[in-house]
Amino acid sequence: MSPRPKPEPVQVIKQRRDAALKALVAGVPYIQFLGIAFDRRGDELTATLPFDEKLIGNPMLPALHGGVTAAFLETTAIIELSWSLLWEEMEAGRIDATLLDPLHLPRLPKTIDFTVDYLRSGLPRDAYARARVNRSGRRYASVHVEAWQDNRSRLFAQATGHFLMPARED
Repeated sequence: MSPRPKPEPVQVIKQRRDAALKALVAGVPYIQFLGIAFDRRGDELTATLPFDEKLIGNPMLPALHGGVTAAFLETTAIIELSWSLLWEEMEAGRIDATLLDPLHLPRLPKTIDFTVDYLRSGLPRDAYARARVNRSGRRYASVHVEAWQDNRSRLFAQATGHFLMPARED
């Protein structure tokens, strides 16, 4: 009986996962335009939209533009959904995370519909969002997203989206 191979160091696994997330995010130019960043803790992602003057829609209030808020929520939903699929594939050993770059990524889900609830004005400060995949099948997925600024329990927007899943290459 051959000896069991040594497990990989945790730091190596963490670096590989962070590199895969970085490649996924780098594959969407609009994410860079808005300045959205993603923080990974295990399989959980938190999106951050750093405040920038270009994001203001109403300078009299001032308040974040509604389109920016919707784009932030939709982007968070798509990256969460894509990350959950990528995570599953990496954990199962079907995708080698070291080979991922923006040009060699699985296709992203396509939005079927996306409904945003604007609960209060987005203030001129950093915003955060987390998405939860409610259902993810072979063809369809449903995702809920919540966004806040200073207080996680005081949401300024939330959304529900339905997505067409990319065909899996079996």
